[in-house]
Amino acid sequence: MQAVRAHLIHSPERGRIERIEDALVSFDAAGQIVRVADGNSAPANIDLRSQGVLLPGLVDLHIHAPQFPQLGTGLDVPLEDWLSKYTFPLEARFADLTYAAFVHDALVRRLLANGTTTAVYFATIHGPSSLNLAETCLRLGQRAFVGKVAMDLAGACPDYYRDSDAAASINETADFIKAVRAMPGNDLVEPIITPRFIPSCSDDALAGLGELAASTGAAVQTHCSESDWEHGFVLNRMGKTDASALDEFGLLTRRSVLAHAGHITDADMDLIAERGAGIAHCPLSNAYFGNAVFPLRRALAKALHIGLGTDISGGHSAFLLDNARASVTASRMLEEGVDPSKDAANRGVDASRIDFRDAFYMATKGGAEVLDLPVGAFKAGLQMDAILVNLVDDFGPVEDLLQKIIMRATPAEITQTWVAGKCVSAPMVHPDQSV
Repeated sequence: MQAVRAHLIHSPERGRIERIEDALVSFDAAGQIVRVADGNSAPANIDLRSQGVLLPGLVDLHIHAPQFPQLGTGLDVPLEDWLSKYTFPLEARFADLTYAAFVHDALVRRLLANGTTTAVYFATIHGPSSLNLAETCLRLGQRAFVGKVAMDLAGACPDYYRDSDAAASINETADFIKAVRAMPGNDLVEPIITPRFIPSCSDDALAGLGELAASTGAAVQTHCSESDWEHGFVLNRMGKTDASALDEFGLLTRRSVLAHAGHITDADMDLIAERGAGIAHCPLSNAYFGNAVFPLRRALAKALHIGLGTDISGGHSAFLLDNARASVTASRMLEEGVDPSKDAANRGVDASRIDFRDAFYMATKGGAEVLDLPVGAFKAGLQMDAILVNLVDDFGPVEDLLQKIIMRATPAEITQTWVAGKCVSAPMVHPDQSV
């Protein structure tokens, strides 16, 4: 049994922030929290009270692992041009396993240092490099969902970067699911079925992947109504929205993660809520490629499961808290409007803003609920996934600490990261070292 004594803050449910200035978190060898009690109730082998504040680990619901090398570039063109000019050529390089392994190691280490304890990854169409990403997450100690990308539609995908046909998309995904589940000692990484998005997949591939989701119980991730172009493409091809089409293919389930969803309708929201699917809100990426502000508060009011995603590299930052604060900013711009030539009363959308509390919840417990994972808060029965944050030059009231962290903390101020009770990122700490 391990015990950490710390000042902790978490949001066990939306709308409620709990701060315990002297808490004792006890957890077993498997990383499961056994109890949270007063700091004086029992001895602690680790005392962090003077080193910062303990928060739940960050949950990033949408990352393109192979796009890490182009982070911060290509953001000056529309989505469809960005894919063809920058992204597909880069992802094609991951046929080279040596190159892929180098990028994956650098990315996972960076994200752990940034406090991302759970990551949901798109890999590429290549089975070996996709499996290497899963192996890298396991080796370095990151909780993750990893998906081999399926994209087979000739004419929509470049000849040099696509599955040969629908059968290949389905069969190679099935093989990948088996390979990830067979990794020795794997208690952290799950496979996730990953049709890139409807514009890149044939109907046969989408239907087959839906059947695979039903037969294997694997989670699903895809892009949904991301931009005017993507949303319009699906409407023209399918005669229905992304959400409705995904539902008909069996790809909209309680285990589905829909990235972006900026153009979903109220009917889409109702359908997503009914199926129990989740949304990866990516406000930084949406600013460049989404063509609209996601109506976050309206979706939260409908009780949708919503977390945050960096969308590396559609977003320019690998730090999830940059997206947490961007979600606050975007919501305020939606509420107040952006065009000064319009009268203030008609400039925005009323009742759209959120604050740092909702942003914190989405970055932690909200993301965990999308994935139905036992993480995101400090509570008996959940996993001990946590980050230690030590704000530099902070002399203000302790009551304002969480807001300051959400709105201005930097990666350098995340000094330690734990996954399943093991310290996986800290100065001079090896990923296998327990706290």
